[in-house]
Amino acid sequence: MQLNQATDYAFRVVLYLSGLPFGEVASGITIAESQTIPRRFLQKIMRMLAAGGLVKSYRGAVGGFALAKRAEEITLYDVIVAMEGSLGIHRCLADRSACNRHCGEECPVHQALAATQDRLAADLAKVTFAALAAKTNNSSRG
Repeated sequence: MQLNQATDYAFRVVLYLSGLPFGEVASGITIAESQTIPRRFLQKIMRMLAAGGLVKSYRGAVGGFALAKRAEEITLYDVIVAMEGSLGIHRCLADRSACNRHCGEECPVHQALAATQDRLAADLAKVTFAALAAKTNNSSRG
């Protein structure tokens, strides 16, 4: 499993917005330039993050984007799901009919992969953007 470039950009966007006071709106141009994200691509990313309930968009002369939730409530897992859909390390975990052996739960490989996927999801859900922003702020002060 490898996360796509859009998800990497989404991590950057949410981390950037997490470093701002909650509710502060940043323009798309500011976000794109500060995070080295192509402007056209940023619009797609922001639509996906908004659909996932992670950011809000504001129209008008002072429009832009802000977090829809506090950074403490947004995790790496949330961004991945918003950008890529549900986490899946093997097709049989999402769709048992994808296994041509039709053995479902009985397969020891399926069981091992399911446990691994559950641990990965849990680990990603523990990492909040508030914690990541705090690390970013601390390293920029040093």
